[in-house]
Amino acid sequence: MEPKQAEINIGMIGHVDHGKTTLTKALSGIWTDTHSEELRRGITIRLGYADAVFRKCPECNEYTVEKKCPKCGAETEVLRKVSFVDAPGHETLMATMLTGASLVDGAVLVIAANEHCPQPQTKEHLMGLDIIGVKNIVIAQNKIELVSKERVIENYKEIKEFIKGTVAENAPIIPISAQHSININALIEAIEKNIPTPKRDENVDPLMFVARSFDVNRPGIPPEKLVGGVIGGSLKQGVMRMGDEIEIRPGRMKKEQNKIVYRDLRSEIVSLNTLGVELEEARPGGLIGIGTKLDPSLTKADALAGSVAGKPGTLPPLLNELTLEIHLLERVVGSEKELKVEPIKRKEMLMLNVGTGKTIGIVKNPGKHCELSLKLSVCANKGDRVAISRRIGARWRLIGYGIIE
Repeated sequence: MEPKQAEINIGMIGHVDHGKTTLTKALSGIWTDTHSEELRRGITIRLGYADAVFRKCPECNEYTVEKKCPKCGAETEVLRKVSFVDAPGHETLMATMLTGASLVDGAVLVIAANEHCPQPQTKEHLMGLDIIGVKNIVIAQNKIELVSKERVIENYKEIKEFIKGTVAENAPIIPISAQHSININALIEAIEKNIPTPKRDENVDPLMFVARSFDVNRPGIPPEKLVGGVIGGSLKQGVMRMGDEIEIRPGRMKKEQNKIVYRDLRSEIVSLNTLGVELEEARPGGLIGIGTKLDPSLTKADALAGSVAGKPGTLPPLLNELTLEIHLLERVVGSEKELKVEPIKRKEMLMLNVGTGKTIGIVKNPGKHCELSLKLSVCANKGDRVAISRRIGARWRLIGYGIIE
């Protein structure tokens, strides 16, 4: 019997147009680019999600997503249900990729064999995983059908050289064709063996990172049929159940006397859903949609993205200033020319990714223990990691990370 909910989130990351969304479809049957602008431009803009049930044949040990073994025709056995988080590879969408990385327990790094490795966002995404703290990685060497055997081998050597000394140094490299579903069985086997489901403690207070929020009511719907706002994201810990009271922070943001103020929101869970499957209770793993009694105007257009949700009175504090223990990279990653990372300067503006939230920090006191005031407040605990990006030219570029003190 198939599990209702995925038990692990796996990021699908890599340079733009290297085949992440095509590979997600090969594994799950779902095309995650559904936003009109994504379809028009042919790239992923928002985080996409798709679940897949990994199976294994008891007769010939073939790994697959099919109910009947494609090799011998025997009934396959369920291993686990996984959720793929398809992150954008375009350089202008790095903040969205870092949001996705904060939700995952492991990652598949997709590298196209028909281009030199590494490409700029291949470097930047791998560094993003390292900064967020994702250590379980499998590399998919994609598009092998487009090049000669000699080029595949040459590209393999480029990948090995690229990952030397990185968090992915010992990651398996699986040659595949996502377009033609070639060697997908070997990729599933590598994921099963190298990206284990983390141990979860169900007795701790639940904490959800909110990545999306929606008004699901159609225009013109009569008032009596209106439903409350929906938040979407992933549980980092604990369990949420139907009927539970939840708190959302920072919640509602508004201006009062030229100052931005925040109001925590409280509501009741009236529905739990994971990619179309109704749940009575939700655990970590997979994208969770939580229906609430909130006014849908509060949740429309991702208004609550970047918030955290959980049991009232248990959420991390709201911070409008941060002190970070700074860890800078030697070189700026993501651009064609890798520049030396200069020290952080007083009054400099930096982009900070905290969980699924992002904000601009203005440096008050630079140094190893850097103090910043925040344009938008964030929720976080001491010890949490923060990705730091600097404006270089027209783009935000990843330059390091900080640990909240």
